[in-house]
Amino acid sequence: MPCGLCILAVMRILFALLKYLMLGLILIIAGSLGTMYYLDPVVTQRLISVLLLGGKSGPLELVPGGPLIDTPMATEHALSDAALRQTVVYAESSGTHALIVYHDDAIELEHYYPGYSASYISSTQSMHKSVLAILVGIAIEAGHIDSVDDPAAKYLPEWADDGRAQITIRQMLRQTSGIDFATFGINPLGGFFQLMLGADVTPTALNLPLETEPGTRFDYTSAIAQNMGLIIQRATGMRYAEYLSQALWTQLGAGDAWVTLDSEEHGMARTSCCLEATPRAWLHLGLLHLNQGRIGDKQVVPAQWMQDIAVPGQHNPNYGYFTWLGTQYELYRTYNRKTSTRVLHSEPFVANDVRFFDGFGGQRVYIIPSRRLVLVRIGDLATSWDDSYLVNLLVRDLDKSAAADATAMAPESDQP
Repeated sequence: MPCGLCILAVMRILFALLKYLMLGLILIIAGSLGTMYYLDPVVTQRLISVLLLGGKSGPLELVPGGPLIDTPMATEHALSDAALRQTVVYAESSGTHALIVYHDDAIELEHYYPGYSASYISSTQSMHKSVLAILVGIAIEAGHIDSVDDPAAKYLPEWADDGRAQITIRQMLRQTSGIDFATFGINPLGGFFQLMLGADVTPTALNLPLETEPGTRFDYTSAIAQNMGLIIQRATGMRYAEYLSQALWTQLGAGDAWVTLDSEEHGMARTSCCLEATPRAWLHLGLLHLNQGRIGDKQVVPAQWMQDIAVPGQHNPNYGYFTWLGTQYELYRTYNRKTSTRVLHSEPFVANDVRFFDGFGGQRVYIIPSRRLVLVRIGDLATSWDDSYLVNLLVRDLDKSAAADATAMAPESDQP
């Protein structure tokens, strides 16, 4: 047989093998999906929808907002044009959709990348947790929750008859509850996916056992934030979305928002994630921190509570109440002892009072009170996001400008 015919025959055999391998793989995948659908059709459908189609993890419930508050654009910039251009370029490299920089009393930069606009709505992953921290303070001030040191079992009687009865609301906010938790794993119907995609999230979150003594170890987990949302709902006697709207969102001045429910049947909001809002809404939430809980002339959140949110925890100085802090430098910030997920901090923060909302993949609201600065970044999941880069770029630029102004205003005898 001529050499060319030999090669052709071998190629035909290889293509035939490849075809049967692909067919076998398709049958395996189809069989696995069929089994998953039989065991849990809701999680299976949502997993396919979220991963392949960019769908939601459940139906949405409206959080009505109030009248819009116009946040002015800066007429004179404290930040240099070079720093703002560099901010836009760096953010673009990570697939950013919306970028807002606020300083002092005005927006210095509001930039939307192609395909996105000011009306763009995003769930921003776990940034919802930091909103929940604010809501807890409002509920305490209103008397719905007696104290941050209340035992959680006062509102979660399911915890009253075992070691979980020791857990306080403060320990939940600091992520030191001692509750065991599921993480992302190979079982697509396991506890993590039930919490994120399941049709009845309450028992999934409530039934996690105690692993360590409360208040002795930091472990960031979404189940605790989910249970905190349930406390809000039970303590107020209102649906979570209704209380969020009445207590905060109608006064925020940023339009409507939406929470994601586990299902129409059970109607529990996913309070560890999945709060859908505009970039301006996230800016206004950052301004609550900057203005110590005030919106205009009204004290919406107690000023002391806004300070308490940013007090470093004993077991993690970079975490307050469901809010991250820049207290102690780590090259890579980790979340808990079970996950390998980590976030780069290429250098220490220049400012010593950075606090921020953290959503997976670089969804962020950074607040730097000492510089009267807020930075909002929303976009693609950027696993290589550097938490310190943009914050330090902007802080250094402000400090350089302030130093130049101080030199210019100093008497000639005081100048070098």
